[in-house]
Amino acid sequence: MKPEGIKIIVFADLDGSLLNDKYEYNQIEPIIHQLLSLNVSIVFASSKTRNEIEFYRNKWQISDPFIVENGSAILIPENYFGIHYESTRRMLGYNIIELGTAYCIIREKLDVVRNRTGANIVGFGDLTAEEIAKDSGLPLYLAQLAKKREYSEPFKILDGIEKDVLVAIIEEGLCYTRGGRYLHALGNCDKGQATSILEKLYLQQFKRIFSIGVGDSANDLTMLKIVDKPFFVNKTADKKAVWKEIESIARAQKKTLNH
Repeated sequence: MKPEGIKIIVFADLDGSLLNDKYEYNQIEPIIHQLLSLNVSIVFASSKTRNEIEFYRNKWQISDPFIVENGSAILIPENYFGIHYESTRRMLGYNIIELGTAYCIIREKLDVVRNRTGANIVGFGDLTAEEIAKDSGLPLYLAQLAKKREYSEPFKILDGIEKDVLVAIIEEGLCYTRGGRYLHALGNCDKGQATSILEKLYLQQFKRIFSIGVGDSANDLTMLKIVDKPFFVNKTADKKAVWKEIESIARAQKKTLNH
């Protein structure tokens, strides 16, 4: 029998959706706290690594699952769901559902692409944390966390034909996606697949759910197609206004679903 209760879930990208171009979040932080006070689950779904996302989860005391490296894995805190579900492995208090490809394999295949195309491809694995900080604008401590990759490689093509590189990536059995600053090479996975898996788990736990999604890049589109209410944040959008609307919808849905 399906348990009673309702759950509102916000699937949220970070860069460009919650964080601004300087990785600041002061305007959005109070709204995050308001959503948490409404018992809304906030599921970060980002190109960022586990370590980077944990930084923000810890800062806001968020204990919900999260999606790392563009859908490469779902990390669910142990005992979060009171149902049985299949996971790949357990680590550091998480049940992990892995959908992507190991980072070492991504790097090996990118080397093949580099040799095949003659392109000058530079990924995070080729850079120091200081170089990543300078190129991305990340503070050094976050650049260090960004280097701790497990499933995907952000990269730039400094010299070469982009189309040839992307075709070669696909021919090597990888996928790619385009973020706000970098292309990302990864396995056969995306945020939409991960979002769908989590929604199904929530539906086993709760009688009804209502999902909201917020993203700003091409790599968010698969996620935004899955949720009940999508928000695409373009570069000129007022992020605070978007998040205020999300809060208003969450409040309204809470009243509606409770009746």
